[in-house]
Amino acid sequence: MFAGLFSFLAGSAFRLIFGGVMEWLGKKQDHQHEMELQRLQADLEAGRHERDMARISLQAQLQVQQITVVADAAERKAEADAFIEAVKATATKTGIAWVDAWNQSIRPAGATISLLIWVGVMVSASLILSDFDRELIGAFLGVFVGERIHARLR
Repeated sequence: MFAGLFSFLAGSAFRLIFGGVMEWLGKKQDHQHEMELQRLQADLEAGRHERDMARISLQAQLQVQQITVVADAAERKAEADAFIEAVKATATKTGIAWVDAWNQSIRPAGATISLLIWVGVMVSASLILSDFDRELIGAFLGVFVGERIHARLR
């Protein structure tokens, strides 16, 4: 009788202890699994953070480049506008006869002197044209002949 009771209590105690150990092992395994999931989640978040930071950095660089391009374009436009205004100002009459005569003669005189110097250099080189000479002739023809054709079309 005691043996049956002892066997019953021992079996119950064993099941209780075994159940507790199994429950503890299960919780330990669940805890390890949860920790691994958190590590993986942290790695994913770190990767997402790095990608976001790279994207933000790239956007900032592109905005800086865009600002630089816009500023350069505005500067070039301002320079072109200033040049156009300066050219227009050279043709403006002042009302003073000798100043207007000087203004009308200085550019043609400067161009004529430059042209004579260039022709003199070409003659001293036995009329052998360099690349610069050919480009300069093309520029002269483009400015004078092209301007006249353009003026007639207007």
